[in-house]
Amino acid sequence: MKAFRLEELEAERAVNDGAYLRFLHERNMSAGLYALDAGAVDRQQPHAQDEVYFVVSGRGSITVGVETTQVARGSVVYVPAGVTHRFHHISEDLRVLVVFSPPES
Repeated sequence: MKAFRLEELEAERAVNDGAYLRFLHERNMSAGLYALDAGAVDRQQPHAQDEVYFVVSGRGSITVGVETTQVARGSVVYVPAGVTHRFHHISEDLRVLVVFSPPES
């Protein structure tokens, strides 16, 4: 078993001074914590893997392909591999759990 605490993951991400912390990498999936502060610009590019975002905290919008929706704590968004996507209009610091399958390299 592997167990994680959000507070510890957030502290590790902050110490490493990055927006993304991958904390799990297994044969069929990987997971990370993605952080975007209010007003930040999300510069991510499409990924080669399917992914699921679970918004742990914060508020903003996400565009996937040509569809846009607002997200907040508890939102879950699926993004198919290769599809352009981006968080934007971030009004409260976003903390997002990201699950990739297959695992990101």
